[in-house]
This record gives sequence, C-alpha cells and structure tokens, in this order.
Amino acid sequence: MKRTLLLSLAVLAAAALLVGCKGGNKKATQTPEPAEEPKMSETELAAKLAALPEEPVFDIVTNLGTIKVKLYSKTPLHRENFAKLALSGYYNGLLFHRVINGFMIQGGDPLTKDPANAARYGTGGPDYTVPAEFIPEYRHKKGALAAARRGDAANPMKASSGSQFYLVQDEAACAQLDGQYTVYGETLEGLDVIDRIAAVPTGPRDLPTSDVKIIRVVLSE
Repeated sequence: MKRTLLLSLAVLAAAALLVGCKGGNKKATQTPEPAEEPKMSETELAAKLAALPEEPVFDIVTNLGTIKVKLYSKTPLHRENFAKLALSGYYNGLLFHRVINGFMIQGGDPLTKDPANAARYGTGGPDYTVPAEFIPEYRHKKGALAAARRGDAANPMKASSGSQFYLVQDEAACAQLDGQYTVYGETLEGLDVIDRIAAVPTGPRDLPTSDVKIIRVVLSE
C-alpha cells in the first residue's frame, strides 16, 4: 500500500495509514524540563524575527535528546512561520504524537498538551495554513524538516499545517513525498535522536505509549 503523510482534520481514518518497520533499541537520554520562561511581547518577537539570519538554526529539545535543525532560505513563508512559533514558545510542551519507525516522526499539535484530547491528536493547530513552497532541491532526505498537511481531497493546493511538522527518519520510504509536502529545513545534528524517537513503542494511531515531549524549541547558540 502506498504510504502517504496526512494531517487529518475531519476524517482521521483517511489520514492514518502508515505501517512502521522494526527499529534498533537505543538507551534514551532524558533531558530535564526547564522552568517555564516568560512570554515575550509582540515588539520583542518582531525584533527577534527581524534579526534572524537568512537560514536560522533552532534546537528542538526533547526528553530523548536535542535535534538541531536549519531552516531553508528558499522557503521563506515556512521559515518565518516556524521561527515565529518557536520564538513565541508555541511548541514548548507539545508531543511527538505520530511516530512511525522506518518512516518519520510528527509533532507540533497544540492539542497534545492535554491528554484528554488524545482522540483528536493530529487535528490541532493555529487558525491558518501556510501556502505550499515546493523547491526541487529540497528533498525528503534523512532528517529533513517538512510540514504536515490535510489530504488532497480537502486541500488541493497542498497548503501546509500552521504548526504541525515531521522529521524524516527513512529517506527511501519518504522519497515519494517529494513535491507533495513542503520541505523547509534539515537536521544538522541529532539524527540519532530521530532514530531513538522512531524506535519507541507505539499504540493505536502511531501514538507513543510513553510521552515523547518537545521541551522547547530555541535558537541554537
């Protein structure tokens, strides 16, 4: 069965269709959660965004390790959106809610802050989408950072989710997604962390049986 990657908002059954492969066992490195930082003002946020380099680098700090990602300059809409969400603390405390060994790991849904929303994981986000930015040279290589989205029937323009993203674990399995989902960054460090997350046990709808949490996403020093 052809694998696809969908952000399901209305029909969850149509979105979840991926079968994972067995992965190796690695000892998880637990990252302590820091105290919550005060939110910055709109003026401070705008100033930080304006000062970003053309291809900013962010640390996705998880309870299983840190993934360092670079945002691409040729996908400016996605670069600015991810940076704005990260700098405002939007991703802090969210889960990787969809993990498929031999394929990818997906997170960025604000509903995952509340376990009571478990049945709706994968359907949340801000009240907007981001227009697709398909750049041929940006492929689904291992560690690629890409935007999740709704399926073609409800989303013929292939607009991206406002916040949900995924990281490629298996390049061969994800190659079919080139030109279908916007790739807007790549992993510079932490491919082993992606593998570690991909290898965690999962239950129904590819949800990890133990939380894999995004502690924070911050500008890399």
